[in-house]
Amino acid sequence: MVAGLNANDRIVITGVGLTAPNGNSLREFRESLLARRSGVTPYEIRYVGRTLAGVCTFDEAKYQKKKDLRRGTRAGSVGIYCAHEAIADAGLDWPNLDKSQVGVYVGLTEHGNVETENEIFELKGFDYDTKYWSHHHNPRTVANNPAGEISLNLGITGPHYTIGAACAAGNAGLIQGAQMLRLGEVDVAICGGVSESIRTFGIFASFKSQGALASHDDPQRASRPFDLRRNGIVVAEGGCMYVLERYSDACLRGANIYGEIAGYHMNSDASDFVLPNPDRQAECMGRALRRAGLSPADVDIVSTHATGTTSGDAQECAALRRVFEDAPRTLFNNAKSYIGHAMGAAGALELAGNLLAFEDQVCHPTINVDELDPECALPGLVANEPREMPRARTILNNSFGMLGINSVLIVSKV
Repeated sequence: MVAGLNANDRIVITGVGLTAPNGNSLREFRESLLARRSGVTPYEIRYVGRTLAGVCTFDEAKYQKKKDLRRGTRAGSVGIYCAHEAIADAGLDWPNLDKSQVGVYVGLTEHGNVETENEIFELKGFDYDTKYWSHHHNPRTVANNPAGEISLNLGITGPHYTIGAACAAGNAGLIQGAQMLRLGEVDVAICGGVSESIRTFGIFASFKSQGALASHDDPQRASRPFDLRRNGIVVAEGGCMYVLERYSDACLRGANIYGEIAGYHMNSDASDFVLPNPDRQAECMGRALRRAGLSPADVDIVSTHATGTTSGDAQECAALRRVFEDAPRTLFNNAKSYIGHAMGAAGALELAGNLLAFEDQVCHPTINVDELDPECALPGLVANEPREMPRARTILNNSFGMLGINSVLIVSKV
């Protein structure tokens, strides 16, 4: 139990639903990480052409009708699938639950690009006559769309909104859910992050123009954080939604508890549009640890943000060495090496990838580390092979984003 918190303040994870390029459930995703199974594949996108991406293959029709799929968005479908799976996993008595006491908080990197690009592409075939512009465009592109689609699909009448926090957004969704539970605004929070990023050519074109889009002859080896020859980001789609509840409520209904939200913090670099600031990243980790009442040596696994860019990985590792210099037992890993960068879903998915370490006492590796960059050397880096652990009780999850936004989430075993 986190120091200073009473039973009503303790927030726990009771359900997880996800879709990733290498798995459509928590346990399938975990199995892929331990088996070193990548989900990166060749991918074709208009104007950019042949590239690489992390592509999800979940069943969109499992929880939506054809009409809803035509009207809605890919991000909405990702969110709906993950929310349903999380609710089922949590064992909630959903038909009899007061839906006005359920909140939906979805982290996003961006939203609306896909739909606007598609409309303009179609409009080109009609000589840009706007009478052919879809009347669905506005509800598809409003920033609250994925959270709103979840609330409509599940009949949730409590608050719903999205948190735009670049690639720190997955953590931000969970932090928002925990805060709303502690404030007493809701009794159940469905929260996390989603991404439809691979559906927009703009994100590929922009990373390509920056020289930050990964390439490799073998798609499954393209995402290679910490490797000396890493050459950029593999864009991915995906989503991960969690059910959060107060510890007292979860115990009352005998729920399975994956872990407790022990600490968190968010801050800003205020120094550059894209270049990370290791001072602020270290500060963010330190403040999350203090909120949790933990020291760095108490952390068993650090899930790194590392995207595979030359400067970004090195900057984060500098911050990690500073924070964990007196924590020789702490292990470090990375899930982007398997699935690419799922943007707004990244933090939520990467936490999920480590969550079952509380059960199996194994740290999944970072794959594709053929030659470790000396600037990314971390004493506890788990590379290429899973590592059994004598103890797995605390995970620190890093998730950082453009314009200098940082988020850190700490989850402990109950």
